[in-house]
Amino acid sequence: MSNSRDLDTLRPIHIQRGYTKHAAGSVLISIGDTKVLCTASVSESVPRFLRDANQGWLTAEYSMLPSATHTRTNREAARGKQSGRTVEIQRLIGRSLRQCIDLSKLPGITITIDCDVLQADGGTRCAAITGGCVALHDAISHLLDKKKIKKSPWVQHIAAISVGMAHSFPVLDLDYELDSQAETDMNVVMSSNGDFVEIQGTAEKKPFSETELTAMLELAKKAAPVLFSAQKDT
Repeated sequence: MSNSRDLDTLRPIHIQRGYTKHAAGSVLISIGDTKVLCTASVSESVPRFLRDANQGWLTAEYSMLPSATHTRTNREAARGKQSGRTVEIQRLIGRSLRQCIDLSKLPGITITIDCDVLQADGGTRCAAITGGCVALHDAISHLLDKKKIKKSPWVQHIAAISVGMAHSFPVLDLDYELDSQAETDMNVVMSSNGDFVEIQGTAEKKPFSETELTAMLELAKKAAPVLFSAQKDT
């Protein structure tokens, strides 16, 4: 196992709240060497498709700094187009974090979660979801303090972790080294109520069996209390 970790052990997690000054909620989350800045911004408007729905909305954006990886990557804004990977990840983040709140209690309000990867070493989308949840929680507190909403829309915490099969063994929290060798790569999003929110699994090198799928999901379930504890302790 890379970094001398056991197969079922998470990398160290650190969540720092209030990392930036102006956002309604801001968090720097570090999981091993992966670092993601998650900020929550509030606007008193909703997308056109919700104009008469008497509810709010939550959306997400995701990006990586050019120097987040070993080789510099050009900014997508400079290319004038987001990659398919970026669009897929930010949709995942938005879908996942919408499970944190009751949108009917945010009438006329949109919360945008911006997730910027400062340093990537595997699991960036999972870190973005886990950190974005804390930033969202702080944004809700901000709205309550400013009396923009009457009741808290909070429902549950959401967190995510990567699992996979590497060298025919189920492993937890894949860093870049493990991810590059993995036969299977899977991202698991879970709620603090004990439910699965989303499971994304891909056989990179060879198909995985039902037994291996069960083993990977069990690893994710074992990690969930640690993730939720890190969020709530913060």
